[in-house]
Amino acid sequence: MENISNKPLSALITEAADRYWQRLNEVWPTLKTDLTPSEADELYRIMGLSDYIAEQLYRHPDWIKPLFSGELESLQRQSFDLELHQLLEACTNEDSVKSVLRIYRNRQMVRLAWRDFFGYATLEDSLLDLSALSEALVIAGRDWLYKDMCQQLGTPCDSEGNPQPLLVLGMGKLGGRELNFSSDIDLIFTFPEHGETQGGRRSLENQQFFIRMGQRLVNLLHQVTVDGFVYRVDMRLRPYGESGPLVVSFSGLEDYYQEQGRDWERYAMVKARALGPWTAYSDELHSMLRPFVYRRYIDFSAIESLRKMKQLITQEVRRRQLTDNIKLGAGGIREVEFVIQSFQLIRGGREPALRQQSLFAAIDTLYSLGQLEYLAVDELKQSYLLLRRVENLLQAIGDKQTQTLPDNPLDWYRLCHCMGMASEAELRTHIESAMKKIHRHFKDTVGGNDQDEITDLWTQDLWSIQEDEHAQGLISEQSIEDPALWPLLKQWRETITNRSIGPRGRDTLDKLMPWLLREFTHLASPSKAFESVSKVLDQILTRTTYLELLYENPGARQQLVSLCQASPWIAQQLSKFPMLLDELIDPTQLYDTTSLDDYGSELRQYLLRVPEEDMEQQMEVLRQFKLAQQLKIAAADVTGVLPVSQVSEHLTLLSEAIIEQVVTQAWLQVSARHGVPTHLEAGDMGFAVIGYGKAGGIELGYGSDLDLVFLHNYSRELFAEHTETDGDRAIEIGHFYLKLAQRILHLFSTRTTSGELFEVDMRLRPSGASGLLVSEVEHFGQYQKEEAWTWEHQALVRARFMFGSNRLSSRFSELRAEVIEQKRDKQVLADEVHKMRLKMREHLLKVKPGMFDLKQSEGGIADIEFIAQYLVLANSHEYSELSTWSDNLRIFETLGELELLPLSDVQSLIQAYFFLRDENHRLSLQQLPSQIAIESIKEHSDRVIAAYKDILLRES
Repeated sequence: MENISNKPLSALITEAADRYWQRLNEVWPTLKTDLTPSEADELYRIMGLSDYIAEQLYRHPDWIKPLFSGELESLQRQSFDLELHQLLEACTNEDSVKSVLRIYRNRQMVRLAWRDFFGYATLEDSLLDLSALSEALVIAGRDWLYKDMCQQLGTPCDSEGNPQPLLVLGMGKLGGRELNFSSDIDLIFTFPEHGETQGGRRSLENQQFFIRMGQRLVNLLHQVTVDGFVYRVDMRLRPYGESGPLVVSFSGLEDYYQEQGRDWERYAMVKARALGPWTAYSDELHSMLRPFVYRRYIDFSAIESLRKMKQLITQEVRRRQLTDNIKLGAGGIREVEFVIQSFQLIRGGREPALRQQSLFAAIDTLYSLGQLEYLAVDELKQSYLLLRRVENLLQAIGDKQTQTLPDNPLDWYRLCHCMGMASEAELRTHIESAMKKIHRHFKDTVGGNDQDEITDLWTQDLWSIQEDEHAQGLISEQSIEDPALWPLLKQWRETITNRSIGPRGRDTLDKLMPWLLREFTHLASPSKAFESVSKVLDQILTRTTYLELLYENPGARQQLVSLCQASPWIAQQLSKFPMLLDELIDPTQLYDTTSLDDYGSELRQYLLRVPEEDMEQQMEVLRQFKLAQQLKIAAADVTGVLPVSQVSEHLTLLSEAIIEQVVTQAWLQVSARHGVPTHLEAGDMGFAVIGYGKAGGIELGYGSDLDLVFLHNYSRELFAEHTETDGDRAIEIGHFYLKLAQRILHLFSTRTTSGELFEVDMRLRPSGASGLLVSEVEHFGQYQKEEAWTWEHQALVRARFMFGSNRLSSRFSELRAEVIEQKRDKQVLADEVHKMRLKMREHLLKVKPGMFDLKQSEGGIADIEFIAQYLVLANSHEYSELSTWSDNLRIFETLGELELLPLSDVQSLIQAYFFLRDENHRLSLQQLPSQIAIESIKEHSDRVIAAYKDILLRES
């Protein structure tokens, strides 16, 4: 490796070095005389190359002299663990442990980065040292906490009294001992056997002990203090992700991976390694996990799984518009890992030598087994080393977790200086060459086929023709009778001529259009379909990656045309949010709608792709998930794959999954600042979300807003000794829940690149717009019983618990039932319900003569809803079954079973209700007003009107 200590510095690096040198002089005035000329020169250079090193040395000038007194040469990775354990022995509280870990981490990172910048160590040694440092910090923190907690709570033991340890599985690059400079660390916590603590004041279950310990360990490493942080810790690779317990036993791990382990988890487990000194428990853990990772047979199914995973990564690169990303881009670091791990997964069951975490060791083993040729090994290894060195240097400049090439001249000069390159152009050429080689091997091993070259397509001529007569002749030869197609195509082509697409984009568009035009030729009205598709193309012309996506994926082109033709709403979604084009790549996935009970787990998996602390990206990903799932539902809807009767159910359960994540994220944000209410038990929020209207009735449509009410369980009377949260910035508990509600609404309404999540309407809460944003559950019940209007009780019929603790769910159900089951005068009730219906119609019905508004016209959806609400409120005091359901279908079925409504009326009302809702969905997808000709609905509406009059007007 090139030593750069005598290489001249560029003007920009010199300017940065001067700035830091001046600051260092302020805290160390005798700096220049205390160092030899060569030491001063090296210090000056390193401060010009790394902002992180310069900042650390400014804060700790006492570190400088030891660096020149042998610390750089004497670095022994084996000593990290011993030194840390010795330092922590003197610590008596958690704050001092945090300080020791952070200062030690920064001091060692300065040493490691210094060596890296000057080329004093090989890349392999640097990665090993970074991994050893990380492992030592984690294990030293673990061991101190274990000792501290055993003193406080007793020692966790199995049934025979043997002490149980916490094992930490290092995943990813930490497991493979290839950690980069500023990586976060992925960990999984586990322990051998269940049991109880012994020696404490009272016994505690082992799992509870280790969950508390795990929480403290994450905080010990993750929290930002005045000394910085140790590592960003990601625990989302554990079983069930964020929704799973923080720590599970060996048997819990084994059960999960045997029954529910996914392909991507199998891939992740290739690099899993028990950290710290090796014990019999480490052996047991690895033996237990091995059958899940490595199949006994040669397993080619792994290739398809890896291909899908890579496709997801490529989609993410597009969605987040990541350019110049040397990790995730085509031919990046991740593709080398995919190539090597595909061989490990396929053959590791038969070849024990392949069962190892290190990529370098695995690639050498593949060569010795004859699975990879020497040239492939050499190209992959050298290209990987180049990209990893660039990545390490990039991160060591500012201690930032980035894999994106610089966007400023100074950092380019720094990289080029250390890499021995004359210019950005030269370094880029080397990087591009490495990535091309990697991508070629990736495609040979894992990737699919490229799009065939254009053959003799008549649409190629049509796209390039200028003369009208020639073009019309070509179209006629294909027996296409659509005079509007050519004028439309010609006009669109002229419009985009002046758009600044760039040479790559223009070239891709010229390759794409002949193939895309071919998709219109068999349609009844090609011009209508092209008009719809062209609106999507308008939005992606300057985003070449999406043009390439359509060019390379025939399936995506076909889906684009067929869906845009079937539904203008889908076309609009695709044009507003081009990242949805990724969903069209695999038609089998597109029409395979998520199972009704899987939306929550799918969303949790989806959120794994972004860092937990990146709230902006988390919000964006929530919106992307909603859009992608809505598109899948709509695609299955318009093609008849999904019965219309199930569309609302899917859209409603999708919203529930999103509500769960929004509340969880809001809770994490507010509690991180203020702590949590002290009256709560562990794991409980004491908070609930109630859905009203379409959300409560399981009837959401495309683009529906959410009618919500928030409840909490904190009462001053019940919890007199608990008044504030337990954080550093403690606040009154009622105020905490108000802040939580405000944060939830903010997360829903903030507009990101992918739009707003949901419009939320809170006007149905007690006292409406003038009431509190969140109500105490007993106050809510009291309001409903003593102050609410009849229309609010009608709304309560359609209310449903959507998220929160089981205890709050039970209490809300009890209160709702008590209110709904109150005895009412049927004549007064019928009169009030009818007056409200007339008032609503007067305000909301705007329809042309001869047309029928599906919701508000007489005999429409609202009439059916009012019939159901009246009958529930009128009869629930005698028939409590009626207060159970919030959806109209089951309300009518119950009314029929109780013989409160003739079976013929039940059937005609349900049929009319489904017909009206189906038409409403259909018109939404066509982006048309929810109105149809009166004749087409008369049979249904007449029955509804007759039932309405018979039920609501007979008493009046």
